[in-house]
Amino acid sequence: MGAGERRTSLSHREKCCVLRRTCSSVCVATVGFVSILGVSLLWLPEPRIVDPLVSKVNSPVTILIWTQPFGHYSSLPDCSELYQINQCTLTDDARAYLHADAVIVHHREVATGKADLPPEPRPRAQKWIWMNFESPTHTHRLKYFEGVFNLTMTYRTDSDIFVPYGYLFRNKGAQNHFVHPLRVPTRSRLHRPRLVVWVVSNWSESHARVAFYYSLSRYIRVDVFGRAGQPVPKDSSVVRLVERYQFYLALENSQHTDYITEKLWNAVQAGAIPVVLGPSRQNYERFLPPEAFIHVDDFPTVRGLARYLMMLRRNPARLRRHLNWRGSYSMHQASFWSEHYCTACNAVMRNRGRTDVVQHLSDWFES
Repeated sequence: MGAGERRTSLSHREKCCVLRRTCSSVCVATVGFVSILGVSLLWLPEPRIVDPLVSKVNSPVTILIWTQPFGHYSSLPDCSELYQINQCTLTDDARAYLHADAVIVHHREVATGKADLPPEPRPRAQKWIWMNFESPTHTHRLKYFEGVFNLTMTYRTDSDIFVPYGYLFRNKGAQNHFVHPLRVPTRSRLHRPRLVVWVVSNWSESHARVAFYYSLSRYIRVDVFGRAGQPVPKDSSVVRLVERYQFYLALENSQHTDYITEKLWNAVQAGAIPVVLGPSRQNYERFLPPEAFIHVDDFPTVRGLARYLMMLRRNPARLRRHLNWRGSYSMHQASFWSEHYCTACNAVMRNRGRTDVVQHLSDWFES
């Protein structure tokens, strides 16, 4: 069925209404994955009621991975073994195209011309899934893909298949290997040896985060690791490095709706208080309690922020206000790319027969 023959059930207004629209029916896949984790999800949006046309039967599904993201080959996961999503076959063999129920297309490869789109006409009822986890600033040539895809899979809460970089869960009962319990520091471990750290791999003088760093470093010391600073010790990891610091600069390379990456979740896992630069505070509070982070926009000046960090260092009671919430929560960081593929498979199982088309991809993603 060609693109001209397929219809869309989502208007331009519905696709672009970021804060009002929490989830399409396909987002039940994300919620289904959460139930697999066996935990209570607090901060993600509630799913809509599943469309009555959606099949409740988990019949076998074949998902074709059209290109491996960024040209980095990795073995495909066993969704049954990892996530208890049964009857899901993942393949990157293009010969499976004619009988695949869905094709996952990673934006970077088709946008740069390193790969072509799958051939038309596509098999009847086959879904093409647009997968992208970069921000709009680093997502180019979107206008060439209008009316091409049936489903979106991104970090945005209003994606058809929503897979954020991290989740926060309220602790209830037994834990499992999918989640990382968060701890409130004991009195002896409340103060950490060092104050502020920033780990950055993509340094550009045009980034707002670089200008912010220059301003902040005028008032307090900021240790920088990565391509623009000291190398991360070979016997360490980013999380282990950040565990030595009180505050971590979780500064995104661009500021867009829901673009909250592993930078934040590395800080949360390490027990440091994240100082965030990204979307609005209101947007961050959809993912975290308000006291779990410090937003750069909370202060009229960078100097005021620096003074606040120094005050917290001297005031244990105030410092604890940013840490006590941790005792009630665990977190989960998405595993790239196995979790994404298996979540997509779960979505396709629950939405057989739907061939809606994303007509305004650029307007929606850049909104």
